[in-house]
Amino acid sequence: MYEINRNFRNEGVSTQHNPEFTMLEFYQAYANYHDLMQLTEEMIAFVAQEVNGTTVVEFDGNTIDLGKWQRLTMGEAIREFWPEEAGAKPALSAFDAAEVMRARLHAAINSLELAAGETTQISPERLGELKTIREAVSAVYYDSTKGASLGKTVYNLFEAVVEPFLIQPTIIYDYPTEVSPLSKAKPDDPEHVERFEFFAGGFELGNAFSELNDPVEQHKRFEQQLGERGRGDDEAHQMDEDYVRALAYGLPPTGGEGLGVDRLTMLLTGSKSIRDVILFPLMRQASS
Repeated sequence: MYEINRNFRNEGVSTQHNPEFTMLEFYQAYANYHDLMQLTEEMIAFVAQEVNGTTVVEFDGNTIDLGKWQRLTMGEAIREFWPEEAGAKPALSAFDAAEVMRARLHAAINSLELAAGETTQISPERLGELKTIREAVSAVYYDSTKGASLGKTVYNLFEAVVEPFLIQPTIIYDYPTEVSPLSKAKPDDPEHVERFEFFAGGFELGNAFSELNDPVEQHKRFEQQLGERGRGDDEAHQMDEDYVRALAYGLPPTGGEGLGVDRLTMLLTGSKSIRDVILFPLMRQASS
């Protein structure tokens, strides 16, 4: 079951974000996130081939092959893309212990500050990247000291040190449960869920997961999200009693996915701004 729909979210505007955008959303019964990973890779490669006659595109000075994908867990991605200037990579134990992760973040901030001071040793471009990373890691560290969960900290760290550098097609999977309230938990690891996001060109193209179909667990997750909202997280999910009631009637094992049509179009056409590919965008009336 699928639909291509128009969305509106009251969020900021950038070259990659627009309040009004288009999505392809679909559900597949008796499928899980592994099935959707395979489908996603094949679908995007097929679309690129049909539109451009090749899976290779040029985007923002990079050659990207939409027919070749890599898959990494979130923890693997953080360790692989960890900036050398930030010191030692987080140990595997850091992803299971908030104090260990917090200590690693604090050390990374100090290392990045020292590296940014070596202006004669680093190119201006890299210096700018390091300053941006340092600010982002500092924000993650500060949030962790104010009570952010370990899962939220890991997710924020991923956004800080990995996401902007995912130029080649990449699937990032096994997200923390705390940031994935609608996703089914992994059977052997309840701290992580069967969820993935897929990236290319340095930004997210879409999100998918095995749907959580247990109404009791879903209600518990919503309650946890309310706690996060109380802590000041505006992105945390609100309680949805109607959705929980619907789950109580029954939902088969299901995989669900949302793909940003506009961002994929950006890649296929080499457009650097989402505004260039949105058809009939809502505009303010021209003033006299």
